[in-house]
Amino acid sequence: MRSTSLSNNHAKAATPPLLSLAFRPLFLGGTLFAVVAIAWWVYFWLTPFNWQPYGGLFWWHGHEMLFGFGAAIVGGFLLTAVANWTGITALQGKRLLVLISAWLTTRLLIAFGGSLPAGIIITADLLYPLLLTIAMAYPIIKVKQWRNLIFIPLLLTLTLLNGVTHWAVTVGETALAMQTLHAAILWFVLIIAFLGGRVIPAFTTTNCRKAQPIRWLEITSITTIILTLIMAWFGFASLPAWLLFVIATIGALSNGGRALRWGIQHCWHEPLLWSLHLAYLFIPLGFLLLALFSIGLIENPSTALHSFTVGAMGGMILAMISRITLGHTGRPLKPPRIITLAYISILLSAAVRVLLPAVAPSYSNWSITLAGGLWVLAYAIYLTTYAHMLITPDIEDTPE
Repeated sequence: MRSTSLSNNHAKAATPPLLSLAFRPLFLGGTLFAVVAIAWWVYFWLTPFNWQPYGGLFWWHGHEMLFGFGAAIVGGFLLTAVANWTGITALQGKRLLVLISAWLTTRLLIAFGGSLPAGIIITADLLYPLLLTIAMAYPIIKVKQWRNLIFIPLLLTLTLLNGVTHWAVTVGETALAMQTLHAAILWFVLIIAFLGGRVIPAFTTTNCRKAQPIRWLEITSITTIILTLIMAWFGFASLPAWLLFVIATIGALSNGGRALRWGIQHCWHEPLLWSLHLAYLFIPLGFLLLALFSIGLIENPSTALHSFTVGAMGGMILAMISRITLGHTGRPLKPPRIITLAYISILLSAAVRVLLPAVAPSYSNWSITLAGGLWVLAYAIYLTTYAHMLITPDIEDTPE
């Protein structure tokens, strides 16, 4: 037993802290990419220059915030979670480095490899989600933890959506390429709703009050997201307005009602909690904006989609990774005070990006610039306060 323990300790010591668990490099890489990509996008928006990424400018922006930033964070979260669920570390060391290299290489190829054969870029881009799916499936199947097997078809669906939008780019189906990205946005909303329904009430119960789920409300909220994902893939404008209005209205009411039952009113003293609650509320807001679009009160579904991406996705990711980084590096769940400014900045970014174009369309360009600046500030704060936690040993592993 002693020799085994010494061997395990030696293996752990031989692995650099950054490659010891998936959340470390993927949170670091994903948030750094979130800062650089949005800063680059805002700079290009203000002073256009000669840059033609693979897929075109708007496709690059949408694709990379989903399959670059979002997929990195989801991968870090799921691979860390599955290690806790099963007791088996999915990836670390050299194998984890392969996964990170696949993700990083693709970001560079898509941004600057527009002249390369499309097959090279597509193959590289599909490698990361496929490796992630395999790494997720292995520990779940090994310990026969079938209740968490749901994440495998979910990850395969994300891979399929990525493949379809690439195919649409290569054959010149611009509308389908963008519609598939819209469907991918709803995929992330589905993940947020699914995981948020697990963790937000659990965290709130620990700190504030008990919130028992209502089965029909849970099913309705998730079902409306799935239906909206399908409608997004077909194109919102091509569907009967009444159908989109009905589904979006039910989505707003069910997800809003679900969120309000989690007890946000008891959590204003705790930034790690109210940041999660407020981010989730951008899901019902997005559905409300889709309903308004369906009846002609908003001219573009982009407003609703940015409620899902900047508000729900950007806000929830920042709140979750700041909590996970503390907990999984052996630190107490007491974030640095300045991270509260990051939470406020990301929520203001969403409000500016979503509400200003809706009420004053002539100020849309200003909203993009200001929202982008607030986004960069939020994630830059995370990087400056948390990056050292991701690249150094856990506190309990640090020699005294």
